[in-house]
Amino acid sequence: MICKVCGNSESNKEFQIREMMFGFRDEFTYFECSECGCLQIAEIPKDMEKYYPSNYYSFKKGESNNFIKQILIRKRDEYTLLKKGLIGKALYIKYPNLLFDMISKMGVNYNSRILDVGCGAGNLLYSLNETGFTDLMGVDPYMDRDDVDGNVTILKKTIHELPDGQKFDLITSNHSFEHIPDQLETLSKISKILSENGVCLIRMPVKTKCIWNRYSVDWVQIDAPRHFFLHTLKSFELLVEKSGLSIQDVIFDSTEFQFWGSESYKRDVPLTAENSYSVNPKKSIFASKQIREFRKMANELNKNKQGDQAGFYLTRKK
Repeated sequence: MICKVCGNSESNKEFQIREMMFGFRDEFTYFECSECGCLQIAEIPKDMEKYYPSNYYSFKKGESNNFIKQILIRKRDEYTLLKKGLIGKALYIKYPNLLFDMISKMGVNYNSRILDVGCGAGNLLYSLNETGFTDLMGVDPYMDRDDVDGNVTILKKTIHELPDGQKFDLITSNHSFEHIPDQLETLSKISKILSENGVCLIRMPVKTKCIWNRYSVDWVQIDAPRHFFLHTLKSFELLVEKSGLSIQDVIFDSTEFQFWGSESYKRDVPLTAENSYSVNPKKSIFASKQIREFRKMANELNKNKQGDQAGFYLTRKK
């Protein structure tokens, strides 16, 4: 099998990995490149729609019927992005928004033109709109139809269908890049539609030695068959180098999910099962103390650049 990132075909190792989010347990062949370390699916299933049912998490709008909660979330997010408001600051300290924290470092303002690639129902875009941003667009080929709602436009398209002349100051791919089959072409397109001083944030799983050695095929973020590529730092650097972009910074932001999710899969418990921690914590095998320990472990891994996910800041090559 030939690595789609670096072209290596020698000593690549195959693995059989099950679909476990919904508990289909269908098996898929992945292989690990012996050169760049990227774990990638050998063949993309013809019928991917089966693995994106209507209850897939990114297709759901993150709306709350609790008006007070909505206000508090907005206060927190406003502080995260713009560092305004004491109430928001207190909420940010207690309940940080990791994605907005990353976006805040990118020099955005209310006039920034923002594109979210693989936007799903548009939750990120609507949250940005709530805090005052007005030029917001998302693309996602898996959505049912185009949707224009005030300042938010969501298109049932891939990024390749946008004209090269359309420029964006901020392009985000929040845990969607790993779902994209033509990754080099996508990065090359981003380099064309990113404004001169624009920034692209790609947030995705990262295959580190720590998580792979510990869990191997039970690593929850493989998410077969939806995730086509699980990059190492080396493999993603190789890919970006070919695209007209360059990596300016990498921030590891893994959470306790890497542990309780993978431990669940080891025990044959799907993510959506009744006794999954994500569905019903009280029915799961994990005590609160154990979750706190997992969180502490994740923070340590992030400090050592060994967490299982990260945000990559990309700019156009000068």
